[in-house]
Amino acid sequence: MPLATTRRAGLVDQVIDQMRGAISSGEWPVGRRIPPEPELVQALGVGRNTVREAVRALSHAGLLEVRQGDGTFVRATSEISGAVRRLCGTELREVLQVRRTLEVEGARLAATHRTDDELRRLTALLAERDAAMAAKDWERMIEHDAAFHGLLVQASHNTLLTELYRGLNETVRASITATVDEDLDPPVSHMGLLDAVRDRDPIRAAAEASGFLEDILQRHGE
Repeated sequence: MPLATTRRAGLVDQVIDQMRGAISSGEWPVGRRIPPEPELVQALGVGRNTVREAVRALSHAGLLEVRQGDGTFVRATSEISGAVRRLCGTELREVLQVRRTLEVEGARLAATHRTDDELRRLTALLAERDAAMAAKDWERMIEHDAAFHGLLVQASHNTLLTELYRGLNETVRASITATVDEDLDPPVSHMGLLDAVRDRDPIRAAAEASGFLEDILQRHGE
């Protein structure tokens, strides 16, 4: 368990930081119940009230969800993702619209600023995605698809845009999962998008990103 006894002032903030670290690192995965209060008290070396205040703060931020009589569960890995979950819920269209806003600009900037190493990694991720799709290994396909989009935004070399998008990780992955229809429409190809980034063509890259997300909105966002 990645928690240590707290020794300095600011106990609540320190406990919040440690609990947030356990969440963001995946030690406490999304959907999993966190250790019960007595165990947290012992592990952290603080009082019950301190633990309760930390849980209350992380619940307000959207990272935790307290279910009366059942325990406290991890809801998201960041404040941004938690906020989006509260605002959007299951409204797939809204999630896709936010993705389009961030990914179109990310693609446009990536076409100009990407490095050769990032291009190689994008190419490898897309090859893995398409191979998984051909094998109907949907879990692996979703994993590589999400990684491709994340790296594409990272290749924009815009720190704020990258952090905003990283904060939406679970929401983006959920939207990809929700739009994969194993029996009907195949996932949209990203080869045109990759080619535009390879050719350093920002206008075409933005159009490709906007086009495939608009296609997904038309097919699944109603």
